[in-house]
Amino acid sequence: MQPAGSASRLAVLVAVVVLASSAACCRAQLASNYYAGKCGNASVEAVIQSAVQARLAWDKRMVAGLLHMLFHDCFVQGCDASLLLDGPNTEKTAPQNSGIFGYDFIDDIKSDLEAACPGVVSCADIIIAATRDAIALCGGPSYAVTLGRRDGMVSVSWMAGDLPSPHVDIPTAIAMFAKKGFNSFEMATLMGAHTVGVTHCSVIEDRLYNFNGTGKADPSMDPTYAWVLTTYACQKGQPFDNIVYLDDPSSILIFDRSYFNQIKNRRGVLPVDQALGIDPATSWMVEFFATTDFFPAMFAHSITKMAALEVKTGTAGEIRRNCRVTN
Repeated sequence: MQPAGSASRLAVLVAVVVLASSAACCRAQLASNYYAGKCGNASVEAVIQSAVQARLAWDKRMVAGLLHMLFHDCFVQGCDASLLLDGPNTEKTAPQNSGIFGYDFIDDIKSDLEAACPGVVSCADIIIAATRDAIALCGGPSYAVTLGRRDGMVSVSWMAGDLPSPHVDIPTAIAMFAKKGFNSFEMATLMGAHTVGVTHCSVIEDRLYNFNGTGKADPSMDPTYAWVLTTYACQKGQPFDNIVYLDDPSSILIFDRSYFNQIKNRRGVLPVDQALGIDPATSWMVEFFATTDFFPAMFAHSITKMAALEVKTGTAGEIRRNCRVTN
């Protein structure tokens, strides 16, 4: 049951969210159909969508890779593809980004577009459009994106410190998102991307085997679920750092609201996942998304706002010929 007053609180939040998003989009100077007529006879968005369809046909985990990439790029210096740059001490080398995958896929799309129209489409726009297409193809909401971003030319590993840790507490997470212009409701909405997310056993090992030095599992996790994880996915002493999905096994590759039901059932995998359902500031949001059909629409809004975060347009940045190096 929702706490009294939560409906009115939601209405206020939605109003604030819409106004903030509109202002951000205007400042960003992005545009719909930005690439229309700029790539010869090719449609930039059609090229990207075709590539996403082909990749998801054999690798549906790519939706998680793209979402992870988008968030870790946009949250650090804005959506400028700085995460993609190779080299010593770049963002890509930061511990916070060690689990990101899909760089090769962005390279493939970039190669296709460079063949059609050299020097026209930014790597930053490729991330945004490909993620949009992957979400829709995995059962998530369809939403329009505005394009016209340019690629950043600076990437330094320490900047990844802006990213919230999987172990962060909710008040700290709220503060970190607030610095980027997001309220707590938008934060909870964006965490719903974990419905197709993955992590590794090493990230949750303490939670499964030695929570706060007790030598036991985190008591906030459903004991049966903890047993399943330690028996099958994350056996003690196993030679490989296995992948763990963040949602129910029946829904791991479908973009839906089941992640929030996982939390309600005390089956959040990452510490921050379960904390979202425990902290009074956000627990009502988990309940709201788990029991209504509002998640797809609110996620489309929140990810669109994320995609407009601190973007470079006009004469700022550049259009990289290769996503891994500056021109």
